[in-house]
Amino acid sequence: MPNLLAIPFKKTYPVNVKEAARNYIYAHSGGHPDEFKDDINLWQTLRKDGVGGVIHVDRINSSLLYHAQLVSILTKLPADIELDIAYAPVFQQSAVPITLKNLVFERCSVLFNLASLYSQLAASEDRSTIDGIKRATANYQYAAGVLSFLKASGLPKLVYSPDDEEIPRDLSEAFVTPLELLMLAQAQECSWQMAKLNQYKNGLIAKVAARAASLYQSTSQTIHDASPSIKDLFPSDWLPHIEAKSHHFSAVSEFRKSIDEIESSRYGEEIARLHEAHSEAKRAHDIARRGRIATPVLHDIQSLLEVVLKNLGRAERDNDLIYHHDVPASSALAPIAQTNLVSSTIPAGLVDPTGLIGNGRMIFGELVGWGAKEAINIYNDRKHNLIKEKLVDVSSELQDAADEALQLLNLPSALEALERPIGLPPSLLRKAEEVRLETGPAKIEAAIEDVQRLAQHDQAILDEAMDILDNEASEDEAARKHTALDRLPSHEANVELIEKEKRYRAILAQAAMSDETVRQKWDEWERNIVELTWSEVRDPSAPEWRSHPDAEDSQEDLEASIPSSTISSSAAPTAQGKQTQTHARALRVQIEALDDMHRAREQLVRRAQALAAANDIEERVVRAAAGFARLVEVTPAMFEDVSDEELAKFDRFLREMAEIEQRQSGILAEIQRRNELFLQSRKDDPAVKEREHALQSLDLAYHKYREITRNLDEGFKVGFYNDLATIFLQFKEACKNWSRLRNQQIHSLSRSFQALSVGGGGGTNVAAPSSPPATPTPTEPAPAPTPCEAGVPMGTPPPSSPRQAPIAQAPTRKQPVGKSALGLPAITSSEWGFEDFQLPPPPPPGRQ
Repeated sequence: MPNLLAIPFKKTYPVNVKEAARNYIYAHSGGHPDEFKDDINLWQTLRKDGVGGVIHVDRINSSLLYHAQLVSILTKLPADIELDIAYAPVFQQSAVPITLKNLVFERCSVLFNLASLYSQLAASEDRSTIDGIKRATANYQYAAGVLSFLKASGLPKLVYSPDDEEIPRDLSEAFVTPLELLMLAQAQECSWQMAKLNQYKNGLIAKVAARAASLYQSTSQTIHDASPSIKDLFPSDWLPHIEAKSHHFSAVSEFRKSIDEIESSRYGEEIARLHEAHSEAKRAHDIARRGRIATPVLHDIQSLLEVVLKNLGRAERDNDLIYHHDVPASSALAPIAQTNLVSSTIPAGLVDPTGLIGNGRMIFGELVGWGAKEAINIYNDRKHNLIKEKLVDVSSELQDAADEALQLLNLPSALEALERPIGLPPSLLRKAEEVRLETGPAKIEAAIEDVQRLAQHDQAILDEAMDILDNEASEDEAARKHTALDRLPSHEANVELIEKEKRYRAILAQAAMSDETVRQKWDEWERNIVELTWSEVRDPSAPEWRSHPDAEDSQEDLEASIPSSTISSSAAPTAQGKQTQTHARALRVQIEALDDMHRAREQLVRRAQALAAANDIEERVVRAAAGFARLVEVTPAMFEDVSDEELAKFDRFLREMAEIEQRQSGILAEIQRRNELFLQSRKDDPAVKEREHALQSLDLAYHKYREITRNLDEGFKVGFYNDLATIFLQFKEACKNWSRLRNQQIHSLSRSFQALSVGGGGGTNVAAPSSPPATPTPTEPAPAPTPCEAGVPMGTPPPSSPRQAPIAQAPTRKQPVGKSALGLPAITSSEWGFEDFQLPPPPPPGRQ
């Protein structure tokens, strides 16, 4: 039986590489999985011999090759491709394995098992020969090197998901570090054995032994300093073994140094060294005996203890009879210098995995790496955000600011009432035609009815969920009249569900307030918006809008609603009238300049959007990725310079937009100044005023129509109430499951009472069971609302089929979620509080 320790393998299990790899490539690579069929088959084949489990020297190359291919795979695929990988804890082969969807977990486990293989090959060597000792020393150093590489290259990249229920504690730096020190200590012990066989000088052997003692001491100290969760992973006899070895080699070092002292005629120092050797050997023997460590280790310590005692007796007699040297105190002895003969040796296949693969097939070598794909996704996100936030949104804000400024100044209605005393201004005709073509009022009415119907549907789902809880509470109350139930009453057990329902009610109430805002806005402006459609109706008071057969007659209907002013100050042949006309023309020039600038701004946004649609960074990223060294892990950060260069193409649009914003401020300021002059010069003409107000009313009606339809469009886009319905249906199902489990408990108790009554005879009182049958704790499925950009509660009709579970995606950057025009948070916003929650568990056994 060897007196050195070996690290066992982490037991693994077969995995379905083929299915997971094909699904990921199909969903994310843009190619067909059959193109990589040979790569997937090679991956599956290499895994069989590369994960460890067999103690044979040939398996070293198998593990190194599989690790090299894993490095290649991780440059092409993300860590999570929905592949379940299972490994049991290292010292618990029969334990339930830890399963993670993480390829880095696979790589770290392969490295750990490679270190285990080296340690087991070392432990199996025949160390009675020089060659056997050399091979054992080399393998222990390789084991330490692999563990060192695991700490430096593998573990920092092993990042766990919040969904991981359990993490492998044996793949942590706190656990791997003492194993590395142990392998070095055992390699140093083999070197000490070699020094003995080669009959080195006692002083040098003492220094080699001192280093072995120091390494064993560092190992035991590292384990002692670790947290209990790490310390408990080691077998019960490992720590005593390591501590005994530490004291054993301290004793060996002092003993060999005592021989060196006697060779130098320092007899007092010899005795002091022997006393130290005896003390250390006795301590090692006590630890070995109490720790029940391996018999060979205990025999080695006993043999050393006997030799030390024999030499100590002889040395004391000789000194008493012959030499009469003073024996120094142990604290006065000089420390024994340490000679280190070993180091962590990293196998060449780990340092240079490309050399190991050579010209062979590199798995997924033709696949665009996940880092490059993610860099493309990040660039597209940044490009989209730049266009939207810096151009589209800014353009909308500038348009809104200009419209608001003109509305406050009653423009262009004031000018049109003066310039065109009869008929309709062209700008108003265009706006009216736009509303008619969209059948605006009918569309708004239909959308409001849809929203009301969806809101009532969501309300009904919550009512049904509460009916389920009410029914369960009634059954619970009825059962308590006949049976002593050992569980909480319903009003206490379902408190979490009730609180969740209250929160959902509050969400519906807030959404209803937002709906009411839109409805009030529609009620307030309905008549004015309807007036814009009069060109297509004969009777504006009719309940529905019909196409008018005569366009000219229908246009007269709209014109008839606008007062005319055949006499205006602009037509008066007076100096005041001419001045008013001059200011009006100057004001018109500025308004037309503002219109020209609006068209230029819209054209700028269209040009930027066209460039963004045509701009594809993939080719540049792929070329840049091809320039990196083979098997280098490509990350999105490596393409920042490419991304910045491509985004710089949009800088000119940003500069132009900034210039337009500055020019608009100047034009609006000039319009305000000219308007003041115009108002001051214009005579108080009631006819013009009346026509001006009528035109302004229709112009405002158009802007309000656009505002209401924008609210509705946001609601249709988001599907707010449809998303709520999905969440509420899940909540209702959770209530149903919870109620069913509670009812099962009642029925189980009833059956138990009936069985006891039958067994005890009629009329015999039988005590109730102490606790109901154990039932699993139900949980509510996690809500899966669809992504949205705004939260106005204007939804689309409910879907005809249930939502399908989304296909797992590679890591992507999430878009920021904003608020709607009415200030209601998006359905995915954390403000709603859609956190996952556990349903109330069954009552604990024995509760009275």
